[in-house]
Amino acid sequence: MSQSEIRESGASNTIKDPDDWVTGDEELTGAQRSYLQTLAEEAGEQVDPNLTKAEASKLIEELQHKTGRGIDH
Repeated sequence: MSQSEIRESGASNTIKDPDDWVTGDEELTGAQRSYLQTLAEEAGEQVDPNLTKAEASKLIEELQHKTGRGIDH
């Protein structure tokens, strides 16, 4: 279930939209950078190294859907 689907269903109040993150405009984390690199390689995409945490989270979700990695079907 994607973050937007969880929000819409009310399934969890612990998952926030990245646009609402207090720290969303900070530099992406090392874990995000590493996972994005893996996803980007599988998807044949390039990743901007200057993404924020929120931007990285959104791109991770997008690439997960594209690659089928890390999502429930």
